[in-house]
Amino acid sequence: MKQFGLIGAAGYIAPRHLKAIKETGNILSCALDPYDGVGIMDSFFPNAEFFTEFERFDRHVDKLRRKGNGLDYVSICSPNYLHDSHIRFGLRNGADVICEKPLVLNPWNIEGLEVIEKESGKRVYNILQLRLHKSILELKSRIDSALKENPNKVFDVDLTYITSRGKWYFISWKGDITKSGGVATNIGVHFFDMLSWIFGDVKESRVNLLNASSASGILELKNARVRWFLSVDASVLPQVALEQGKRTYRLISVDGLEVEFSDGFTDLHTESYKEILKGRGFGLQEAKRSIEIVHTIRNAEIIGLKGEYHPFLTHLKEI
Repeated sequence: MKQFGLIGAAGYIAPRHLKAIKETGNILSCALDPYDGVGIMDSFFPNAEFFTEFERFDRHVDKLRRKGNGLDYVSICSPNYLHDSHIRFGLRNGADVICEKPLVLNPWNIEGLEVIEKESGKRVYNILQLRLHKSILELKSRIDSALKENPNKVFDVDLTYITSRGKWYFISWKGDITKSGGVATNIGVHFFDMLSWIFGDVKESRVNLLNASSASGILELKNARVRWFLSVDASVLPQVALEQGKRTYRLISVDGLEVEFSDGFTDLHTESYKEILKGRGFGLQEAKRSIEIVHTIRNAEIIGLKGEYHPFLTHLKEI
């Protein structure tokens, strides 16, 4: 059994990590979160030590290490802007690190972490669960086969993802672009990872729209032209979602054919942990391309409705 520490135990995604630690036959030794509403831990590891102050958590982890009973892994579910610091903490304490996406906010943060990886002899793993999704794996296999026949083929891809959020979102750290990286980073980074994993390196990126609630642009990859639209604004949900009473809309199409991947997410964190524990997780280099993409989007010139753009923007001309 491996010993885990968890940073961000009260976060939205933390239960999936707790479940993954338990289902892979390991133990949560200690957890940290400044918010103490973490009753969810009782369902998984009621005997884990819990801290609301980083300093006391740091001392506890250091004492474990000095007694020869240090953590094997530190799992990170904290706000995006703290990932870099918390990853460094885990590595310096002799643990491998499993971090939620986005791994970090800036490409140069990855370069710094590579240095600490070498110094510590430990590894950093990023949760990129779409790479393990059955439908996405089938899509990659289909695209790989097509590219063997025609290596220069450029696919026409549409990505639309709307996940409605209330007013709280913009008051929280998620609404602060300096802390979350903005919409494209916070809800889009795993889609950009998946697309660049399947269709290759970035050739060009153009941004038509970027504000607190929505972002859209054109991403030219080696083998795909991607029209993408991301939003947390419920007012832009299409009629089909409203008729079904849904507050989330997710669609990817390739050459006009929809890729259905709405289901199958439940156990992907557990599958990710299984791969990591076997030494087959996604590391710093695998994460780097998507971090470069969202960093470029965040710092791009916004060109508006010029040239080609995602069809959803037609409905946003007045905004």
